[in-house]
Amino acid sequence: MANSENITIPKAEYQELLKKVSEVELLRQQLADLQRMIFGQKRERFILPDPNQGVLFDFPAEEVQEKQTQEITYTRIKPVKEKKRPLRAELPPHLPRREEIIEPENLPENARKIGESITEILEYEPASIYVRRIVRPKYITETNDEATKIEIAPLPSLPVPKGNAGASMIAHILVSKFIDHLPYYRQSKIFKRQNLHIPDSTIGGWANTAIRNRLLPLWETMKSKIADTDYLMADETPIPVLSEDKPGATHRGYHWVYYDPVRKIVVFDYRETRGREGPKKFLKGFTGHLQTDGYIAYENLAPPGKIKLLACMAHARRKFEKALDNDPERAEKILVLIEELYKVERQAREAGPSFDEVKTLRQEKSAEILDKLEKYLLQEHPKVLPQSAIGKAFNYTLHLWPRLKRYVEDGRFQIDNNLIENSIRPVALGRKNYLFAGSHDGAKNAAVIYSLLATCKLNNIEPFGWLKTTLETIPDYPTNQLHNLIPGLK
Repeated sequence: MANSENITIPKAEYQELLKKVSEVELLRQQLADLQRMIFGQKRERFILPDPNQGVLFDFPAEEVQEKQTQEITYTRIKPVKEKKRPLRAELPPHLPRREEIIEPENLPENARKIGESITEILEYEPASIYVRRIVRPKYITETNDEATKIEIAPLPSLPVPKGNAGASMIAHILVSKFIDHLPYYRQSKIFKRQNLHIPDSTIGGWANTAIRNRLLPLWETMKSKIADTDYLMADETPIPVLSEDKPGATHRGYHWVYYDPVRKIVVFDYRETRGREGPKKFLKGFTGHLQTDGYIAYENLAPPGKIKLLACMAHARRKFEKALDNDPERAEKILVLIEELYKVERQAREAGPSFDEVKTLRQEKSAEILDKLEKYLLQEHPKVLPQSAIGKAFNYTLHLWPRLKRYVEDGRFQIDNNLIENSIRPVALGRKNYLFAGSHDGAKNAAVIYSLLATCKLNNIEPFGWLKTTLETIPDYPTNQLHNLIPGLK
């Protein structure tokens, strides 16, 4: 047996060795992330192990042995299965019905009707486009001083002043682009199939004019209204923008998104950069709690004590889910605890309690789980390599820990930022279809319409009908009453 002896490594060499090991772990993780991005699934699913569930095919070694085979033949009567008639889903009752009656041929005169068989079939007609022709008769009248005067009714306010596109057409164009993600040139082709030739530049001009002249004041009202609370979520997402400063290339602009989860209002604010000046200006009058991811630009937006930050547990969870291959034991332990926190949140949603009851439930159950999670993080943090996937997950979570556990202080607060990320998703889908905004002004217009349509979605409001009515109403609406037009706001 060889003698074992202790080997002393100089501190400088040990630090260098530790650095090399960390670099290797970092490269391994980067390779794993790249392989997952190209070949792996995108969902972040983690299933809790069930201690009562056995493992399929996990037989003891001594039981796994070759068995002798024996051929057995027999005859059996094959059961006749009764064929089930296919069940058709009932067609929605709100759809209009066009009745068609088909009488049997050569019906005798003494035939008596005893009932009827009704079959409903779903049909489709292409969108109906028509021309609204406004006729305003002119009248000439004479006054007492023998002068003449021409009388004519005023023209109704239009979404595009002096234009020939009505509110329903503008609403259809905006919903098609910003909800159905159809660029203007595709809409132009669709119109062409109906023998209506409208250049995509004309379609874009109608949309931009309606946004600037009619919808921008409503967006400004939403912007001032959303800051009139003490709890907001914030996030940002990139948008490529064509710019004269970069001929042949795109500028990377950003939609900064602010969401009030209590009143269900969301506002997009376009900025040319991802710097702190964007949220700092937008939240100038805001005082309260702001929930964000770990991006440093959200820090120091206001004097100390004016804005308290909350963090997103989903972002922390994502770090450990990515570290499962790197350190499955520690990552799984933390994911199990985080899943316990989300169980409490599901319990709160299913019960539908008030905000005070949510706070009480969290204080009774979530606070204890958070204590366990914090102790484990502090205990294991010194044992992981800083540059490894698990080390980065530990660093991220511990850095934001005071913000991550703050959600238990108020029943209105959310455990994560998923609600605002859902509002941002249409921007990502839009990027895949229309690729970029044509200018910085175009990106600002997009922020206006994204705000309105996303707020409609949050409040389960049909967007086309709301937008059509708003475009018809807003030209003559009192400026100091515009808040009444905000979707869903009571």
